[in-house]
Amino acid sequence: MINLGRLLVLTTCFALNACQQLPAREEPVNPEVAAAAGTSTELDGMMLPVEQGNPGKSAFRLVDDGYEAFALRMQSARLAQRSLDVQTYIWHPDTAGAFLAYALLQAAERGVKVRILVDDMDARQHHYAFAALSAHRNVSVRIFNPFASRSGFLSKLGEGSRRFGELNRRMHNKTWIADNRIALAGGRNLGNEYFNASDEVNFVDLDMAMIGPVVRDVSDSFDRYWNARSSYPVELLSPEDGSAEALERLRGQLDRLVASETSTRYAKALHDDPAIQQLVKGNWPMRWTDQYQFWSDNPRKALLGEEQGQGSEVLANLLREIASVQQSLWIISPYFVPGVQGSERLTSLAAREVDVRVITNSLATNDVIAVHSGYEKYRQGLLEHGVSLWELKPINEQAKSSLFGSSGASLHTKALVMDGEGAFVGSYNLDPRSTALNTEQGIFVRDPVIGSQLQALFVSQSAPRHAWRLKLHDGDLIWTDDDQQLSSEPEAGWPRRFISTILKWLPIERQL
Repeated sequence: MINLGRLLVLTTCFALNACQQLPAREEPVNPEVAAAAGTSTELDGMMLPVEQGNPGKSAFRLVDDGYEAFALRMQSARLAQRSLDVQTYIWHPDTAGAFLAYALLQAAERGVKVRILVDDMDARQHHYAFAALSAHRNVSVRIFNPFASRSGFLSKLGEGSRRFGELNRRMHNKTWIADNRIALAGGRNLGNEYFNASDEVNFVDLDMAMIGPVVRDVSDSFDRYWNARSSYPVELLSPEDGSAEALERLRGQLDRLVASETSTRYAKALHDDPAIQQLVKGNWPMRWTDQYQFWSDNPRKALLGEEQGQGSEVLANLLREIASVQQSLWIISPYFVPGVQGSERLTSLAAREVDVRVITNSLATNDVIAVHSGYEKYRQGLLEHGVSLWELKPINEQAKSSLFGSSGASLHTKALVMDGEGAFVGSYNLDPRSTALNTEQGIFVRDPVIGSQLQALFVSQSAPRHAWRLKLHDGDLIWTDDDQQLSSEPEAGWPRRFISTILKWLPIERQL
């Protein structure tokens, strides 16, 4: 029999937690902004001369290697002497995530002002660590679009059911800015799998590293989110959790990690990375150009949404650039749900003999089966009208060797290259969620070298050893590589196929 007493207790807890309210939070009258780039720090000394030698231009570098992406963050944190601003959707408390937290805490100990802005969909379960960090006098932590309840599954479920429309809108932006002199932005969250350090599945991902005036554009975007009404100081959410004792416990945990055997592998990766050695020596290969734009959605999109006039500024800018494409449009998108309008745009380009190519996740590599179900509905029509499609294999040569052993792969890069020279790298997926629900950002650079490098990444990731190419044979889909031709979703077991088929018929596309 059902324990009525326990059921009553659970129901009461659910109801009480569901009624929790966020504290009052208005956009500040005097917003806080990042410290301006200066002349006194080590990064100033490294970057200022090359900036002055390229007036009006900024420098860009594609960072596709996970080791380099991790090392750049660690090294820039070690070099920073003025400010570190970090914005992310996910921050895992694993080895890579802990090392990055340690680097920020060490910088704060040197007097660097550290600001951390993290979305609450992931941060809530790590709330106490963020609250502990905020107890440091030089660290400020804000939580974007937070839950009022700070722990417990039932309270999250209850609040989620009551505030679904609000909590369904998330901050998907990812930036790392040191001393307002160097910035990284792109698809990477903070955790092992984003830096090729997982022994299970690693994400094939991409950042853009930047120096020059564009860094101030990235910093302005960070400030806009930092001061938005949706960004809550963590101490406002739970004043009791950000104590000196909590900070000491966290510091002890991080110190033990850095002293462990695992840290040796990370230290070696940092020490051996050639790009980092070049950065330290001031001889870092980058492309200088004045043909660039940094795009960022208004943070109010998370409050109001597309239906109230806060659509995706990133998409609007992308569509403007795509409209001028003459020869080729190559798209890398892990979550690709083009919808009716997006499919029409792509097929109309193909009808004009534009070379339209897309690489996305297969059912076997997609970590969100529902997204694959949305994509399934459009792929045959795209192929019929001249769009070329590839789907990533679950294991490829790029991902076999991680920091801890062998691993699989899942695509996480969000990028486009237009006519071989217009390159976009960002957080924006070509799906309804990025368009209407989540806030996004990205950098667009018009440069033939960057464009060719991005095309080379596409060619590498779509090669037969890494991906299946989709084709039509007598009206049916087939998956091909150098060795075989398959007539059903490769390497995806029947449960995944069954779930994807069922989800395909549900009215959930706007949530994907």
